[in-house]
Amino acid sequence: MVSVQQWTGREASALRAALRMSTRAFAEHLGVALRTVAKWESLGTETQPRPDTQAILDTALARADAAAQARFENFLYPDRKSTRPADYETWTEDIERAVVCISRQNFPFATTLLNRWLGRLDPHQLDHKGLYLYGRSLVLLGDVQRDQGAILGPLSARHSYLTARGMFTELDIPRRVAQIELSLAVVQEMSGRLQPSARQYEVLADDERLSLRDRARARLWVGTALSKDGDNEYATRVMTAATRAFEDLGEPEDWSVAHQKLALAHRGAGDLTQALHHIDIARTTGTVDSPMQRVRLDTAYGHILLSDAATRNDGLSVLDQAAQVARQYGLSHQLRSIEGIRKGQQG
Repeated sequence: MVSVQQWTGREASALRAALRMSTRAFAEHLGVALRTVAKWESLGTETQPRPDTQAILDTALARADAAAQARFENFLYPDRKSTRPADYETWTEDIERAVVCISRQNFPFATTLLNRWLGRLDPHQLDHKGLYLYGRSLVLLGDVQRDQGAILGPLSARHSYLTARGMFTELDIPRRVAQIELSLAVVQEMSGRLQPSARQYEVLADDERLSLRDRARARLWVGTALSKDGDNEYATRVMTAATRAFEDLGEPEDWSVAHQKLALAHRGAGDLTQALHHIDIARTTGTVDSPMQRVRLDTAYGHILLSDAATRNDGLSVLDQAAQVARQYGLSHQLRSIEGIRKGQQG
């Protein structure tokens, strides 16, 4: 609902018109004199109701039904592209559908659902509810861009996340802001800035704005970044602590993913026995309904097999399968990772 900071005759006349009342009926509705309403109609912005009448007008607007409130807003702001409660319901449904599409890596349809709103609405003309939905849509668009490997530039995950962070900061929703900061750290890691991303993960791992699960994930990702940077010993300790946290929290999927990350850290440290032990746990307990998770799991498994001359051919076969799925679903970042593993082995 649009709010009025200072009523003038213009806003009062717009409310009368929105309520579809005559001047006499409007005066009776408010409990003011007919000449007062006539004065508002004739003088517009040049007259202001008394403070007690301002409060009466506030109450009348608040008690108006949704259709009258929409008409009131249209009378005051005819050029504004506003959204209605019904639009918000549809928008929320599209966001929920986009979440499902992203989980299945159906990026084209997810993008279509999100751009239905992002492409036609001006966030500066939205109320708090609309701004919240706009920010949520931007975060999901950032997730799509991130998973497709578009991490830097004007049409990238980083840009979408930064814009959404500004919105949730304005709305004063610290949890959402912290979650976006976690996503920005992921983008930083993906862009190769491993030490800065590890430091940011460590900060967020103790950030009380985040849920215990998100803090455990941040702790796990400290290890991921450091493992990529070659610090596998410390990475293994951090990941082990995160794995225990997931077990305590009753998060089986995160627990399984943690074993996958641990396997790669042990591979980096040269302990293939432990690497195979942890990747077997991940492959046995993890679900592969998501193409993304299937690619990640197969990439990790192939990388470990490739590290042993006796299983090198098996490793190449597993990586080929992972690359095929990554290519099918447009997982560009994962595809580049697979190519990097192959080149590293050739070198």
